[in-house]
Amino acid sequence: MIDIEAMPYLANVTGVQAARRPAEVALWFEGRATTFADLEKHANQVANGLLALGVRPGDRIGYLAKNTDVYYEMLFGAAKVRAVINGVNTRLAAPEVKFILSDAKATVLFVGKDFYAMIDTIKAELPDLKRIITIDGDREDWDFYPSWRNSKSAADPGIKVEGNDDVIQLYTSGTTGLPKGVQLTNDNYLSFFSQAKLLEWSSYDAGDAVMNAMPLFHVAGVNAGVLAIAQGAKTVVLREIDPQLILKLIPEHRIAHAFWVPAVILMLTQQPNIKQIDFSSLKQVFYGASPISEALLRTAVEIMGARFTQLYGLTETVGAGTFLPPEAHDPSWGKLRSCGLPWPGAVVRVVDGEGKPVPTGEVGEIVIRSGFIMKGYWNREDATREAIRDGFFHTGDAGYFDEDGYLYIHDRVKDMIVSGGENVYPAEVENAIFGAPGVADVAVIGVPDEKWGEAVKAIVVKKPGEDPSPESIIAWARERIAAYKCPKSIDFIEALPRNPSGKILRKDLREPYWKSMTRRVG
Repeated sequence: MIDIEAMPYLANVTGVQAARRPAEVALWFEGRATTFADLEKHANQVANGLLALGVRPGDRIGYLAKNTDVYYEMLFGAAKVRAVINGVNTRLAAPEVKFILSDAKATVLFVGKDFYAMIDTIKAELPDLKRIITIDGDREDWDFYPSWRNSKSAADPGIKVEGNDDVIQLYTSGTTGLPKGVQLTNDNYLSFFSQAKLLEWSSYDAGDAVMNAMPLFHVAGVNAGVLAIAQGAKTVVLREIDPQLILKLIPEHRIAHAFWVPAVILMLTQQPNIKQIDFSSLKQVFYGASPISEALLRTAVEIMGARFTQLYGLTETVGAGTFLPPEAHDPSWGKLRSCGLPWPGAVVRVVDGEGKPVPTGEVGEIVIRSGFIMKGYWNREDATREAIRDGFFHTGDAGYFDEDGYLYIHDRVKDMIVSGGENVYPAEVENAIFGAPGVADVAVIGVPDEKWGEAVKAIVVKKPGEDPSPESIIAWARERIAAYKCPKSIDFIEALPRNPSGKILRKDLREPYWKSMTRRVG
């Protein structure tokens, strides 16, 4: 249970737990155990180190690395000096990483060895970046994190923090193709904690082991550790998804709670030794980003024996919104296509184009009002005003409520594609494909994919007299955007369907691929 009164800000969390259970393990990563006392000490050292570098309230601190335990030292350390941790998607291409670090005006960057070469190619174009600190060493020209951290004072810096302070900035792509920085504050997390403590899926016992396998540039990955640390539980951090390692660590650490996207659950159930694994410690599995098929759910429950909870939320809502409780996963309830009920302190509505609630069963846009709604998009006032109207965040998802108050996602008001838990915006992919030899016009859509929920498909119009291959177009795109955003397949068409104003009719393009599906998103 989260003690809200003792931890009103993220900056308080490690100190409270260090006082209550100093010798208990807070983090485990690749054989390294960090106690709550160590975590508080290291967070204070990070805070004092940032102060020594001239970091000021509101400064953004970049983190470009695969999952590590030290991320949480950096997160809580930055919060103590009113700075903001900015986890960067490790799957992005160099130009995309440069844009995010430049847009955030990151002054300090913590970087893992997998990305040293990338940073070398772009650092000259990042004038705000004053210091680079390596997590893995091997660079004489940059600071090495353990040495840098350990040379600093372990005393709490004693800086007064504010509820409206940004603590985390995560980037989400936009329909214009430019990512937007989502500003999440102490107050957002206070609301998130206050509501999470009322829900079974997010209530852990001190000492429980929680698996954190989701990437730390996603709000779900961040929250897995933050929720566990705030309740005195142990977070077992995985560098990246490795099905065999996951299966090994579950019995070794007696994992009680885990968040996996359905694609990971599918991977696990397909492992040849899955039925030899001891799942007796596993109490709860929560999943999100895409629904789970009924067949996969039955298989996973039968093998793992845990209670499953689906979560629907967005980065802009700290990952919160609705939840489908374990009992509603019983097929006899008829709710498996639903994403569940609103969180206890959230108002979730389905509205028409004028913002008015629509009748039960009628499709409209899903909007959410709660204390966990983001402050806004960093330096994007117009986008913030468009997204948050009359106190409601407009999700861009279309859905409806049934007579029991369960929410169903039907389609998207916007055209975002969710593939394996990653958000892909068509405009960004189309921008990367335009200019490819032989391409006259292009539209990008999401099509059903059994493993990833949705797969990216490009519909291309060829230039007269030219005959580009799908492989050449995909290769062109791969040079410009992250691989996961690139189309997995390409179909050719004589002309793209458009409305009188020239807008591409994506619904018409999607229809042949989705017409046999009962649910129109991944």
